[in-house]
Amino acid sequence: MDLMEYFNRIGFTGRYDKADLDTLSTIHKLHVMNIPFENLSIHCGEKNTIDLSIIYDKIVKHSRGGWCCENNLLFSWVLREMGYKYTTLGSKVFSTFKNDFYPVDSHLINLVEIDGKPYITDVSYGVSCQMWYPLELISGKDQPQPPGVFRLLNEGIRWVLEKTGRKPLVKDNAFAKSSLIDQRLLKTMYCFTLTSRRANHFLETSECLQTSPDSRFVLKSICSLQTPTGFRALIGWTFSEITFNPKEDFDLVDMKEIPDCEIEALLREKFNVVLVNKFSPKNDKAHYCM
Repeated sequence: MDLMEYFNRIGFTGRYDKADLDTLSTIHKLHVMNIPFENLSIHCGEKNTIDLSIIYDKIVKHSRGGWCCENNLLFSWVLREMGYKYTTLGSKVFSTFKNDFYPVDSHLINLVEIDGKPYITDVSYGVSCQMWYPLELISGKDQPQPPGVFRLLNEGIRWVLEKTGRKPLVKDNAFAKSSLIDQRLLKTMYCFTLTSRRANHFLETSECLQTSPDSRFVLKSICSLQTPTGFRALIGWTFSEITFNPKEDFDLVDMKEIPDCEIEALLREKFNVVLVNKFSPKNDKAHYCM
């Protein structure tokens, strides 16, 4: 595993000899702009893992993306190699269907301490709630970023992350009522405590998420990538390009259906992803919004 190879993967050419906030912010943004949040392995007959060397080969050497246990675990290795003081944490994702947090830690994030201040890094939430930069761990403070305004709330030992976004303006009326479009302006994302977690803490949940017939990751194939002006996503056969427009307080949503014969070309052109095994898109009923 080679840090310079990772830097080449995300397009970082700056200095990395000082573990400061500016460098961390640059690395964080470049990661989400160049490495997709995706679960395509599940729909290619492959298996996701929490083995760091396998994750490195997949994401860095073979230009794939991954879900949180892959992207954020790889990012924890980057933090360590760059000399940052960090702690890996587990978080419980909020279910809008249940109107509550899931009972187990299913989302891996990292806490980084710089000059005595703690920051949350998360390079693998995907779609409209993907943060571009680290968030200062301070309660109640609005932290604006291009995707919207992020906010951390302290509830005793528990922290909650929420995001206030903008209304979606759908370009094609045929998609105006798509279940993939999240109409909520205020979104609760996940909650976490500051308890340190090792990678194997997520092993059982990772297995469940890629095998359970009720898992949204089994029911839907997902690939999303942040862009300089917004983000793009392929969910099943539906491709969306979202352009942020904070000045007019809306996000422009351009959606279209992609035939099977064009899926591989689209993944290559829009996400720089080339799959080795046969990919079977899927978009069964499951609550998942962009």
